[in-house]
Amino acid sequence: MTRTEDAGYGDKVVAVEPGGVEPVADADRHGTPRQLAWTWASPNLEFATVFVGVLAVTAFGLTFWQAALAAVVGNGLGALAHGVLSARGPRYGVPQMVLGRAAFGYRGNLLPAALMSVMAGIGWFAVNSVSGAFALAGLTGLPVLACLVLVVALQIAIAFFGHNLVQAYEKYVFAVLAVVFAAASVVVFTKSGPTANTGSVGGFLLTVGTAFGYTAGWNPYAADYTRYLPKTASKRAIGRYAGLGLFLSTTVLMLAGAASATIGGPDDTNPATAFTGHLPGLLAAATLLAITLGAVAANVLNVYSGALAFLALGVRLPLAWRRAVVALAFGAVGFVLAWLGLADAGHAYENFLLVIAYWIGPWLGVLLADHHLRRGTDFGALLADRGHRNTAGFTAFLVGLVASVGLFANQALYTAPIPKAVPGTGDLTFAAGFALAAGTYLLLRRQRTGVPSRRQP
Repeated sequence: MTRTEDAGYGDKVVAVEPGGVEPVADADRHGTPRQLAWTWASPNLEFATVFVGVLAVTAFGLTFWQAALAAVVGNGLGALAHGVLSARGPRYGVPQMVLGRAAFGYRGNLLPAALMSVMAGIGWFAVNSVSGAFALAGLTGLPVLACLVLVVALQIAIAFFGHNLVQAYEKYVFAVLAVVFAAASVVVFTKSGPTANTGSVGGFLLTVGTAFGYTAGWNPYAADYTRYLPKTASKRAIGRYAGLGLFLSTTVLMLAGAASATIGGPDDTNPATAFTGHLPGLLAAATLLAITLGAVAANVLNVYSGALAFLALGVRLPLAWRRAVVALAFGAVGFVLAWLGLADAGHAYENFLLVIAYWIGPWLGVLLADHHLRRGTDFGALLADRGHRNTAGFTAFLVGLVASVGLFANQALYTAPIPKAVPGTGDLTFAAGFALAAGTYLLLRRQRTGVPSRRQP
């Protein structure tokens, strides 16, 4: 059922986007695939991206070049999937987690949608709010808590207004972020040098998994920012701009982070100023400002898409601004978690990224396998059908998730049998989860004739 209460929203920037997860009306379609370049570059031009590269050297023991290769592999896989998923948005005009109903069934899709809403609207929101608050505190000298309040307030305000203001912020902040981080990266690269690290296969695979977890963490958001594009927009252009915007931004900043970790220097309890401490005064200040603006760029997507994922659970709110209200609530919860995490910022960040990859791997496996089976067909009628069942998707997802975590997870709280027996394997959970889920889904569907249809068990 197409949204009707949003008549007149169109391309207005300063207007609250009404409705929830209903298909976007043709009258409200606007934009071009090119805008996806900054939509997906801006939110990754921030310190959380840099820190993945830092972890590759300091936590996983890689050399710079080993870290660079691992980042390229992990980011490349995540960006490729992102381009494929983004291209589907305009045809159906619904968010990514609603599109998942075709593969998982209406009820089976509840688990991925719930994981997405918690990961985006709460988990990532808290992580990025903390990094933005630390950067702003380093720039202004204000207490970190006061900076957190300012950062969160700006993020919630933009996400509350919705799609068009979110896209406008990503567009106009991109120029500032690109110039500042390009200059900072050049300085960091010129100061970097060799380390005593020798690297290992395990460390390399951990870095690939961490980079993939970071970049593929955006995959469940993909169609959220292409559903307003005209149905006639080129799928290839959509996939190209979305994938390249994501790949280039994550890879360049992860490499800058890895290079900064080779420089050394005094310890700093503020992770943002530890990075900018290698930069000359004016550029260091500009980079702290860019880290703050980049954190906002990431979190307006997190809050916006987290709210859409929550509504994709089938929650019925009799409100014209239901998405906006949910975004406000998610921002409030994320603020509390960020506040509680200020005293231990960055702790277990690598575990957080790997855990994201744990569920996104099998989710992607099912989704892309279903995408392959449904190519050339129209499944729009299934997306709003509460009776639509596809138990093969949910079963394959659980098989991929449980088996991959049970056999391959490499965490402080739980080390699976394979990495325990062969430490050099690192953490292959995301790859195993993807392969197991995709294979299981294709096997289950092969037992039936054709593509999954309505009310099919």
